[in-house]
Formats: sequence, structure tokens, C-alpha cells
Amino acid sequence: MSQWKQIQQLEIRLLEQVDYLYDDNFPMDIRQGLASWIESQDWDTAVNDESMAGVLFTNLLTQLERVRSQEQNFLQRHNMKIIQQQLQLKYATNPAVMARVISTCLREERRILSSACMQEQGPLEKSLQNSVAFERQKNMDNRVGIIRGSVQLMDQAVKYIEDMQDDFDFRYKTLQSRESTDRNSDVMKQEVTRLQEMLNRLDFKRKEILSKMDVVIKEIDDLMTSQLNPELQDWKRRQQIAAIGGPLLTGLEQLQSWFTLTAQSLFQIKRQLDKLGELVVKVTYESDPIPLQKPQMEERVKYLIYHLIKSSFVVEKQPCMPTHPQKPLIIKTGVQFTTKVRLLVKLPEVDYQLKVKTTFDNFFSPFLLRSRQFFILTNNTKVMDIEDYSNGCLSVEFRHLQLKEKKYINGTKGNEGLLSVTEELHSLSFEACFTVQGLTIDLETCSLPLVVISNVSQLPGGWASVMWYNLLTDEPRNLAFFGNPPRASWSQLSEVLSWQFSTFAGRGLNKEQLTMLGEKLFGQHASCSDYQVSWSKFSKENIPGKPFSFWMWLDSILELIKKHLLPVWNENYIMGFVSKEMERALLKDKEPGTFLLRFSESHLGGITFTWVEHGDNGELNKLCEVKFNSVEPYTKNRLSALPFADIIRDYKVISDGVVPENPLKFLYPDIPKDEAFGRLYNSQPSKVHPYIPSTLIPISEMRSNASTTPRSCQSPEPPMTPGEFDMLNEHLCFDIDTVSLHYCT
Repeated sequence: MSQWKQIQQLEIRLLEQVDYLYDDNFPMDIRQGLASWIESQDWDTAVNDESMAGVLFTNLLTQLERVRSQEQNFLQRHNMKIIQQQLQLKYATNPAVMARVISTCLREERRILSSACMQEQGPLEKSLQNSVAFERQKNMDNRVGIIRGSVQLMDQAVKYIEDMQDDFDFRYKTLQSRESTDRNSDVMKQEVTRLQEMLNRLDFKRKEILSKMDVVIKEIDDLMTSQLNPELQDWKRRQQIAAIGGPLLTGLEQLQSWFTLTAQSLFQIKRQLDKLGELVVKVTYESDPIPLQKPQMEERVKYLIYHLIKSSFVVEKQPCMPTHPQKPLIIKTGVQFTTKVRLLVKLPEVDYQLKVKTTFDNFFSPFLLRSRQFFILTNNTKVMDIEDYSNGCLSVEFRHLQLKEKKYINGTKGNEGLLSVTEELHSLSFEACFTVQGLTIDLETCSLPLVVISNVSQLPGGWASVMWYNLLTDEPRNLAFFGNPPRASWSQLSEVLSWQFSTFAGRGLNKEQLTMLGEKLFGQHASCSDYQVSWSKFSKENIPGKPFSFWMWLDSILELIKKHLLPVWNENYIMGFVSKEMERALLKDKEPGTFLLRFSESHLGGITFTWVEHGDNGELNKLCEVKFNSVEPYTKNRLSALPFADIIRDYKVISDGVVPENPLKFLYPDIPKDEAFGRLYNSQPSKVHPYIPSTLIPISEMRSNASTTPRSCQSPEPPMTPGEFDMLNEHLCFDIDTVSLHYCT
């Protein structure tokens, strides 16, 4: 079943998450109309390959044109034409951006499908969902709307006061122009009385508008303090979680709308106060409320504008190397990386040559004894611009930043101190300054802490540090974090580990797999639910009896799945994290030839399969007659030579001079092998060929003195070619004719 069809069968709660993925950058109409074609393309590779992205962009337009020409509904045909034109305008000059958008959408779809398979959500995802609850957003929308409405009404009130004052001013000047002899007449006395009433009315209206302004200003102040700033902090926390594989980051457009509407209200109040100041110049009187209250209110409004705009300067995209888009916040020296900042407020009056400067913070702590320093090698200043999709807000993307480590006079790089390179945290800062409506505002923000590496071999350790930091703290700049890193509960850590599999391998871990991982980390008798894991146990200490840590072992499995086992993993055929003891318990009562797939506990990045055999009498309940056979783990070198599904199909065992046979019959618990893996087998070689085709065959030798205890069947590396099989057969004294007829094609 295609990914899109699986998506359409999800419950409403998850479909709402899918809805967040699609907008004008990638309309759902395209996803629906070109579902099969889109899923068959390699968008991940195209993100970093401009030429490939260009080809895919052209092909997408061609596919869209084909679907449009076949559409019978006139309205749908018209909509597709509009979409096609918009895509051409948006991505014609930069098709890699489109590839990145589609790659992200497909990856998030897989994550959502993965979460649907989980029995329950983890604590982090639950808290994130609660933090963006619909009711809270609705309350925020209503409150911002009420403030905007109140400010609009005050505009009308100021205009009414202005008209009233003009009328008063006209009558007053007319009265003054009359002859002094007329001033004691009854008409004049009536006019003076009327002017006094008008002045009283004007005074009342001035006090009334100032009182309303005061209420609205207090309301905006409270809105910013109690809701807007917490919403921003919540978004930043969700950005941290999204960076380490958590739920897709949404809500920036909504946040920008709230910030902009609030800023517009403040700017409008400031203009209203300026207008009241102009009115005072024309007409004032003793105990006039405007000169008494306006200065203080003006200062409060300026203060709120200043802090609103300062807080709206955010890092929209954290620093990331395009070569590793799913592992942000890790920067390799000499490799370009990108980052993007945005102002969430649409400014009414600003110098749009607003320059943003980025600097690299060389943090130093005597406690950490660190002295590595870096500098930005490329241009670090760019001008903010208005993006079409950003509703007129300013943003700037740095696409070609590059770091270089500072060397000391003697040519060394300094003392790396107590912490490893991958535990050192750095930060990227962004600064800008501009004037808006006479108010000078200094902008400053910073990225989340970065790990700087000098070799790709440090990438797994760097990613472990990024995960640990963003899992356990919401502090934006705690660069001394690994001086005394906190512990993580297993419920937190297991959720993040599952996200790694859904992000990098397309399917997360189920409850049973997570339980097996917990036992691997804590021991079989440990209670995993609230077990506290130290940073050292997770990433630095070796697993007992092994030359590698828990994270290095798990990361090597992720790499193996991503590069060599993805189809088998996504079909849920790999049990994965199961101990040998559990393996025997699961297989002992199964049909002979039943096998399961698990990751090696002794090899980095290895997968093995174990099958069960029984005695000749067929009595399955006699444990003494049960045999378990485990093949030597297949690693990336061997899987590069032959796909894993084909290894399962063609695997043979030579035993005591008997014709080689495939002992693998049923995938645990009872799925016929070909039924499970048939779709994943490589197609047979074409027979229209001048040569006799050859096939790589994985073969193990079973010795005659094998005992009933579990054994390891070693498979050569790489899998044998028919020629290598001939050589082996000569040493084993087999009849080669029978074997070669059976295996050579």
C-alpha cells in the first residue's frame, strides 16, 4: 500500500497533523494527484544535488501537466493551472528548495504513520500536543482580535475629539473676534455658556480616551507577559524537540500573526498619542489631562514596542550542514552550513537595508579548560529582505557560512581540556540595529548550542550531545552544560531514540523493541520506566564486554538500516533488539526453518538471522532436540555486495556432504519466506544476453560434529560467487554437478 493511501486511513487527530504539512509551498492537490510518482523519486538526494533537483522539478511540472490534461472537472483543471504557475515562479531558479520541502513532507508523513503504530505517545510528544491545544490558540486569537477592535474604536474616538475641538476652536475664535461692546449681550453670554459646555464635553472625552488607552495598554502588556512570550518560548522548545527528530515544527506563521497584530496595535496607539499631542497645541486649558498623562503613556508604549520587536527576532532555521539535513546543530570545519533568522513583526516604517551580522561565540570557561576557537571564514553580513510567503516580514538566510579553527603561534589548536570535542558547545549570534518611528532598536538573538567537529567520524558523538542537550534543557545558551550533564529518564530517552528511527529509517520503535533496548542498557531485571540514565552510560562508557558504547552501537544500526535495510525495516520484518535467550524462547516451539532477524550485539552495525531445527522424530516439545543456528552478522561491507532480501532468498547451508539447501522457511512467527520477502527480491537477470549469467550466493558450512546447543554458522564475506563455490567444493569433496545445476542461472 502506498504511503499516501496509508495516510488517508489515519484517524482525524493524526490527519490534522498531516494538514499542517501542506501549504502554498507544496499544495496537497499535488500530493494527491501525483502520489505514486512523488513517492518513487529520491528527493533526499536531490536536496544536495542541484542538477538532480532541476530534473525532478521539470519532471514534476510535466507530470502535473499530464494530470491536468486528463482532469474532466473544469474547476480542478483551473486550480491545477494556477498551482503549476505558482510552482514555476517559486522554484524555477532554485529547485533544490522544492526538493527540500517535498523531502520534509514525506519524512514527516512517515513519522506520523510511525506514531500511529505506537501503542501510546511518549511524555514529550504528549506535552507538546497539550502546549499547542486548539482552545489556547482560540483564546489567543480572540484576545488579540478584541485588542485590535478596541484600538480601531479609539481611532474613531480620536477623530471625534478632533472634530469636536475644531468646532470649539472655531466658535471660540469667532467669539474673540466680536466687538467688545457686544460681549455683555445676552447672545454673547449664551455663546460663552455653550463654549463652556463644549469645553467640559471636550475635557470629558479627552479623559475618556486616555482612560481607554490606559486600559488597552495594560491589556497589551498583560497579553505579552502572560501569553505571547510564553507562546514564543513554547515554539522555541518545540523547535528544540523538532531538531532531534520530534514532531514537525508548526505555529511560526500563527505566532508571527499575533506578534504583528500586537505591534500594529501599539504603533496605532502611538500615532493616537501623537495626534492628541497635536490637539493640545491648538487647544489646552487648566488641568488638561493630555499633558499630564501622555508622556508616561508614551514611554510605556515605546517600552512595549521595543521589547516586542526585540523578542520577535528569532532563528527560524537552526544552523545545519546541507549534507546532513537531519542532524542540525553539528558543524564541520571547512564545510558550508546554512541558517536563517526572521523578524516576526511586520514593520510600518523601517530602513529596509537592515543588515544582520552573524558572529561565532568563542566561549571560554576555566572550569572546562577549553581553548579551541573558531572564526567565520566567509561573508557574515547580509541584508534582510521581505519574503512573499512571510506576509511582509523581514528575514535573511545565510547559505554559505563556513568555520575555520584558529591555530596558535606554534601551529597547535590549543588544549581541548576535560571534555571531548563533541561535548564542547558553541553558539552563533546574530545582531542588527534599526530605527522605526523614532525608536532605535538593537536586535540580538542566538542559535541553539552547536557542536563543532573536524572529522565526520565525530558525527555520531556530536549528534549524541545535540540530542542530550535539547532533550534535557530549554536554556538557549547553556554552553557549560556538559560540565555536569543531568540524567535522563528512560521514558524520555526511549521516545527520542524512537524518533531517530522514524526520522532516519522511516519507522519508529514499538513498545516491545523499546523494552528490549532498555534491558540492553540496564539489564534484564531492571525496571525501565523511570530508570535514570547518565550521560556517561549512554554515550561514553563501553557496554560491558564490548569495545563500544550503547549509543555507538545504536547509531551504527541506524546507519545500517538507512543504507542497506530500509525496505525490510519498513515492512516490520526485523525484530531487531532481542537477546539470544529471548530468541531461543521465541523459536523453540516453532516449525523447523522458522527464523527471525535481529541486530548483532557483538558487532557494530551488524544484522543476523537465527533459525530453528528439530530432531528427526519431530517432537517439538523436547528442548534437548532443538537446534538454533545463527549466521555470522552481515555488516555494511557484505550488504553492499548483495541486498539483504536476496541473501534471505538464496542463503544455503552445506552439511556433511549433502546438497546445499536453504534452511530458512518461515519468517517468525509463521510467514512463508517468499510471501514475506517476495516483493523485495531483485528481479531476475535478463535472458537476452550473450553470457551465462552469474549470481552471488551466500553459503555457510555446517560441520558434522555440531551439537544441539546454539551454534554460529559463518558466512563468507562477501557472499560467494559460483566460481568461489567451485573452489570450496573441491576441498569439501562434493559432487559439483548437482550443486551447480541447482544454483547457477
